[in-house]
Amino acid sequence: MKISKVNSICFSPTGGTEKIVNIILDIWDKELINNIDISVHNENYEKYQFNKDELCIISVPSFGGRVPSAAINNISKIKGNDTPALLIVSYGNRAYDDTLKELKDILKDNGFLCFSAIAAVAEHSIMHIYGKGRPDEDDKKELTDYANKVKDYLNDNDYIKGNVEVPGNYPYKEYNGVPIKPKSSDKCIECGLCVKKCPVGAIPMDNPKLTDKEKCISCMRCIEICPNKARSVSKVMLAASKKKLKKACESRKNNEFYIE
Repeated sequence: MKISKVNSICFSPTGGTEKIVNIILDIWDKELINNIDISVHNENYEKYQFNKDELCIISVPSFGGRVPSAAINNISKIKGNDTPALLIVSYGNRAYDDTLKELKDILKDNGFLCFSAIAAVAEHSIMHIYGKGRPDEDDKKELTDYANKVKDYLNDNDYIKGNVEVPGNYPYKEYNGVPIKPKSSDKCIECGLCVKKCPVGAIPMDNPKLTDKEKCISCMRCIEICPNKARSVSKVMLAASKKKLKKACESRKNNEFYIE
């Protein structure tokens, strides 16, 4: 089938998922690509509707084996019309559990034909020692190969069933967030960048030094983008979490590819 446009629909708070997606996008002509950031708080995502001749590449990180709640909220507003969809989930070298299945279920209900999926390792957004430096050169070669297989499949098939088999269970794995929440230091100059970029509006404009712990999803974007390095998490809690996850995360995990 002929693809008129490639839409990258990406939720990537710290940039790890975006790195993976950019490797995938490299095989398509740049003039075909439309980038849509679905991490913008209170954006009107209902304006996005896609046609049968468009490819949508929908990408999210795995948070505790699930699609992040903020991503669910925004993706659920986007509609397809039998639109071919490539699903991408990044994970921090532990596991992605039910994330691909949950993402597929949401998109299927919204009119997308989920014909292929990729699970790829990115550097852990909280505990950077796990998956450090990934995607690396080996990952890039592998992901490029996956992308070419997707492109070949679309070129060779006029009819897309939209029923790729992916791992995962329903009911989905329970996830109630993590207790590690960013906090500010005296270095904060109240520039407001973290307020503007927080995907869930957890940082108040009138006092950017605060974090609403109930709203915060521990995505770590505020730490990643702070120009003054004024935000951080508890070193004690971070050390305890690293120790807890060491057995599950220390060995190199693989990227995985699925296509119908």
